[in-house]
Amino acid sequence: MTVGTRTGSGSGSRSDAEVPTLSGVPLLGSLFDLTSDSLGTYLRAQQRHGDVVRITAGPPGLRAELYCVFSAEGAQQVLASESANFRKDNTFYQEVRDSFGNGLLTSQDEDYLRQRRLVQPLFTKRRVDGYAGAVAAETRAVVADWERAPGGVVDVGEEMMRLALRAVARILFGTGVEATVDVVDRCFPVITEYVLRRGYSPANIPRGWPTPGNKRAAAAMDELYAACDAIIAARRGEGTAAGEGPGEDLLSLLAAASGTEDTDDGEFDATELRDQVLIFLLAGHETTATSLAFSLHLLARHPEEQARAREEVSRVLGDRTPEAADLDRLPYLTRVLKEAMRLFPAAPVIGRSAVAATEVGGLTIPAGADVILAPWVTHRHPRYWPDPDRFDPDRFTPEAEAGRPRYAWFPFGGGPRACIGQHFSMLESVIALAMILRAYEFEAVDTDVPVTAGITLQARGPVRCRIRGTAR
Repeated sequence: MTVGTRTGSGSGSRSDAEVPTLSGVPLLGSLFDLTSDSLGTYLRAQQRHGDVVRITAGPPGLRAELYCVFSAEGAQQVLASESANFRKDNTFYQEVRDSFGNGLLTSQDEDYLRQRRLVQPLFTKRRVDGYAGAVAAETRAVVADWERAPGGVVDVGEEMMRLALRAVARILFGTGVEATVDVVDRCFPVITEYVLRRGYSPANIPRGWPTPGNKRAAAAMDELYAACDAIIAARRGEGTAAGEGPGEDLLSLLAAASGTEDTDDGEFDATELRDQVLIFLLAGHETTATSLAFSLHLLARHPEEQARAREEVSRVLGDRTPEAADLDRLPYLTRVLKEAMRLFPAAPVIGRSAVAATEVGGLTIPAGADVILAPWVTHRHPRYWPDPDRFDPDRFTPEAEAGRPRYAWFPFGGGPRACIGQHFSMLESVIALAMILRAYEFEAVDTDVPVTAGITLQARGPVRCRIRGTAR
């Protein structure tokens, strides 16, 4: 409900009340807490003050004010029912846009609607299901590599990042995976660190100034852009020279995408194609890798649940390669994945900017405010999740899911800007988990894995597991 017509006193509205503020240190507020442990700070804010909390950070004149919304109902309001009032206008999204392009993740208004219309036909269930074979092939290669793991120990954080990147590169480009993976491995960490540093800084120098950090990031972006541009140019040249229709890789389909007579959306030019490719590389591998790594980590710490998941995989699949239709045949494995995504959401924090003053949870968020949604906190909210830190895949039985608000669990966002690739992420994750669990048993080496909020959720150290081949 947008402020302006306050509800009557009988409704219990608190729209005239001041939003509670998390206490911090004089002058700097919660700056140090957010810098050292933003996820813990958001969790503490909800536990102390409830579902709408103000957090200040930085010195006077450069102070940021964050209005945090932690309830499922509030998340639904911001992402869905009043999504037009909450835009991706904050500094962080601008830094992502300036580094990774104006693709689906970062674009707005008519740009976003046009891009979504052009891309949506490429992400139908039928189309995405066709990528199951590529996911299985890349997973098979990883499973084989682990036979040579030193001491029988693998870092599933690193390994799932490698698997997810190779899978999305193969689906995007079809060929040239090795060269693409090498460039992304080299350039993405440099660019990501640069985005994070600038996105959370109260003030930034211009990108064009020749500082070491600016020059290092610019070199990484130049290399990454050049690699994508070369693949796009070659693909378009091959198609024109051969007189062929589009191939089955996603880049060919993107290059051939065009609007209808009704929409007049045209097609993507070379820069727009590169922007979509960069966003798909970013969002399409880091998020899925996080979900896979923490699924394996949690199963390694919970042997009974691991055995139950492996039994289901063996019973359903036997020795055959999983395919898209098996997602519905592996309900417990899917519940494992969903519970891992609850405890370790790949997008732990979502930012928006309020266009107009809006009442959320009976409190007023002012116009222009930076708004924070935190799946990390909502996914642990005791109102929706009893004993919230306990790993329990059966929270996601159909009956349990039906008893919770829609936005008690939202790892893919929601509303009109929900992640377009969520079916692909689930497909890839279930297929990969099934093949990995069929091949190996897992025991956690690192039982406690600290995490931090980057562009996606990041482990602060290794996520090592001891593996043992299963009898087949």
